[in-house]
Amino acid sequence: MSGATSTSALAFFGTPLAICVAYLVGSLSFAVIISRLMGLADPRSYGSGNPGATNVLRSGNRAAAVLTLALDALKGYVPVVVALMLQQPLGLSKFAVAMVGLAAFVGHLWPVFFRFQGGKGVATAAGVLLALNPLLGAATLASWLLVAAFLRYSSLAALVAAAFAPFFQMLVWGMEPAMACIVPMSLLLVWRHAANIRKLLNGTETRIGQKSAGQAQSKSAARNGRKG
Repeated sequence: MSGATSTSALAFFGTPLAICVAYLVGSLSFAVIISRLMGLADPRSYGSGNPGATNVLRSGNRAAAVLTLALDALKGYVPVVVALMLQQPLGLSKFAVAMVGLAAFVGHLWPVFFRFQGGKGVATAAGVLLALNPLLGAATLASWLLVAAFLRYSSLAALVAAAFAPFFQMLVWGMEPAMACIVPMSLLLVWRHAANIRKLLNGTETRIGQKSAGQAQSKSAARNGRKG
């Protein structure tokens, strides 16, 4: 009886516990953390104001941007992989595992440790997809890379990848429980890129690696000050 009771208790508490932990992991804003550790300006204070790898790249520090990208992806990947490993002991259903992925993604968008001011979630979403379905993650990542490589717009690449991910899942793998995570992530990604969509339509969107106008002006002013 005691064994059955402990199993049922794990099944009852396992899902909300896994979701809460995933949200807390997702709430680690590595763009801000890495920038602080490396003595860089807070990424929320320049460029797009977005605490993500693309904006950190605008600081001119590629190492910081790469670290941010890798850690943001890992915080989406690791909670889902751990949930899959503990699926039986914790009594997690496939739907619950999908919710773990969604929780990590939501944590990045609204991090409890950073006043709920988070990034757009592209890298974290990629990590979640790679953990849920490595082939789907690879296909979605490939679509992002193609658009980013040829057009040099991170936002456009993210929008294309967000649009393709649910269709890849439906066409190849069908309506699995993972769709409960994939569809909300895609919709939230598009919503978080609303300002970028307007800039793309106006032709004012910043390309990958390009410094924002504000940064260029401040650098120019600094050079002029030194000359004077």
